[in-house]
Amino acid sequence: MKDKTIDYVLRTTWLAVTKMYNEEAAKFESTMATGFALLSIDPEKGAPSTSLGPKMGMEATSLSRTLKMMEERGLIERRPNPEDGRGVLIFLTDFGKEKRAYSREKVLTFNDTIRESVPAEKLKHFYEVAEVINNMISNKIIYNQKDHSLK
Repeated sequence: MKDKTIDYVLRTTWLAVTKMYNEEAAKFESTMATGFALLSIDPEKGAPSTSLGPKMGMEATSLSRTLKMMEERGLIERRPNPEDGRGVLIFLTDFGKEKRAYSREKVLTFNDTIRESVPAEKLKHFYEVAEVINNMISNKIIYNQKDHSLK
């Protein structure tokens, strides 16, 4: 374990989680991205389409593709934003709410299983380390863009 970089552990762990979720979603002809989108949309109030990308960490092109597929499958519907005529709100259909509940169950099962297997103190440290990494990245502490420009 000492030869593995932090980046390697993060990447391989996330790839394993992604594969696991995609395998579960495939049983229902879905994907992890669809499940994540379902969980990111408020089941009662909907969500502005512009807020989903940042919330999910997805690029606009990938999100557009995911939302188009979700609309074709009858999981969501788009409605004009009554407060902003240029904007669109995304709402879950009844079928979308059903699939959202399924996605939520899978995420909670994953979390509960990990919590049963890892002591609370170790999980606390895991969250603390993740927060430090995210803050360092957000504040450009690791790679200062000005210091590493290509010439």
